Amino acid sequence: MIPEGFSYAVPNTLDDAFTLLKEFGEDAKILAGGHSLIPMMKLRFASPTHLVDINNIPGLSYIKEEGGYLKIGAMTREADLEESALIKKKYHIFMDATKLIADPQVRNFGTVGGNIAHGDAANDHPAVMMALGAEVEISSPSGKRTVSIDEFFFGFYTTAVQHGEILTEIRIPAIGERTGTAYHKLERKVGDYATAGVAVMVQTDASGVCTKAGIGLTNVNPLPLRAKRSEEALVGSRLTEEDIAKAAQFAAEDCNPTDDLRGSEEFKRDMVRVITKRMINKAISRI
Repeated sequence: MIPEGFSYAVPNTLDDAFTLLKEFGEDAKILAGGHSLIPMMKLRFASPTHLVDINNIPGLSYIKEEGGYLKIGAMTREADLEESALIKKKYHIFMDATKLIADPQVRNFGTVGGNIAHGDAANDHPAVMMALGAEVEISSPSGKRTVSIDEFFFGFYTTAVQHGEILTEIRIPAIGERTGTAYHKLERKVGDYATAGVAVMVQTDASGVCTKAGIGLTNVNPLPLRAKRSEEALVGSRLTEEDIAKAAQFAAEDCNPTDDLRGSEEFKRDMVRVITKRMINKAISRI
């Protein structure tokens, strides 16, 4: 299908973008990579009357460690994550996730910030960011504010980013020693939304006891979901097979999948259990 008519503006600074958003009102949408918004417009699930394309705004694409955080600019492309030496060295979970996002054409233009700001529980980065304990920087004409990833998703396609604001940066606590991460999703075909996906981060002390854990689930809940009971089952444990199996079972019990073309509720719960167990073991192997 063809989208309804819309105006198109390309600001060169954040201030210009804020001015346009204020001028156009709530009928305006921000265009980053566009791989979520444009398909929705073609299907007329979304019909903004104005698009504000922020691709020409400098300073929104970077990957760096600074002040104890991994900082990712909102306009960083998925392909940039794939090619980053820093990501390859320390943040293996992103290497897992990005190769499962759509296809190379999409990853060459799709952005990390857009993947999160779209507010879709079927996207991959929300679960990854939950596992890593990320926070999101949101900018507006009045300044910047920071929101925990656990408080970022409000509802279906609804996030903490309000009209007139722009997501500008994602911050993740820098991965230290004895920390492992992993992500995988089951999909019917390359580029499909996940039937179920699991992101895992585990950290241990020198004796092998888990001191910190993060587990995020993809597309098995109306909102991106943190598997809290699973995390609690791991922290303080020695990550035995029994501990891991318990955490995996909790994840399967606490998610809320629905029957659809990708599988039944029962099937999806079982896949969450299986993938959670595998990803915990994979994360442990990377410590």
